Amino acid sequence: MKKRLVLMAAGLMVMSSLAACGSGNSAPAETTKTAETKAETTAAESKEETSAAEQSSTAVDTATGKFTVGFDQEFPPMGFVGDNGEYTGFDLALAEEAAKRLGLEFVPQPINWDAKDMELESGNIDCIWNGFTMQGREDAYTWVGPYMANNQVFVVNGDSDIATKEDLNGKAVEVQKDSSGLNAINDNADLLASFGSLTEVADYNTALMDLESGACDAVCMDSIVAGYQIKSSGKNMKILDDTLAAEEYGIGFKKGDDALASAVKDVLMEMVADGTVEKISNEWFGSNVFTLK
Repeated sequence: MKKRLVLMAAGLMVMSSLAACGSGNSAPAETTKTAETKAETTAAESKEETSAAEQSSTAVDTATGKFTVGFDQEFPPMGFVGDNGEYTGFDLALAEEAAKRLGLEFVPQPINWDAKDMELESGNIDCIWNGFTMQGREDAYTWVGPYMANNQVFVVNGDSDIATKEDLNGKAVEVQKDSSGLNAINDNADLLASFGSLTEVADYNTALMDLESGACDAVCMDSIVAGYQIKSSGKNMKILDDTLAAEEYGIGFKKGDDALASAVKDVLMEMVADGTVEKISNEWFGSNVFTLK
């Protein structure tokens, strides 16, 4: 009897031990299930974050993975062909750094200035970034800007007796086709009527060569470009004190291309914050002329 009691007690102990083992296994099972649920949730959140990142990347991407900037290659110091035969300039330096930060390949694309809208609408370029005046074009593009101030002025030879706009009466004046200077002249009917002639040329280099040779008496052009051209070339020319029109430069994107324009503005503001813009500006102008806010 005693032996049977001992055996029964031993059996109970074994059953108790097995029950304890079973109880120990059930807890980890619940923990594993919870962990799996958490893992699935984390994976879903990660997927959503990745998707959002991909959408963000796509939003600032271009069809080609390139950032193609349309510019007038005869428009120093904003964009032109340097002595080494490479495209260079203040605007191109800013655009190249912006493209790098966007993860896009930078492509400077020279264009005929009077065909700039066709180039933009056809998708041959992503934006017009080359001393592009915003005034009078506010509703025609999606803009980033203004980022720089400029004036339309008249340039004459250093030994010219022309000192004011009134002295242009009867004189031969040249201006670039489809330019802000041309618009400013056309907006001033009395001034235009006083000219002996007004000739539209392809670019300002041509106009300044004509001025130097005596083929014209004055050139209407951007003060930024005029000042740089005169200083860098050492030509005996001067800018009249009279200003024809005050204006500001901006970067023109195709109307509605808000995602790319916004992305470019964001990286430009990053470049302002870390001092990159000021450095580039000082290299070209000796001071910080960038005004984007």
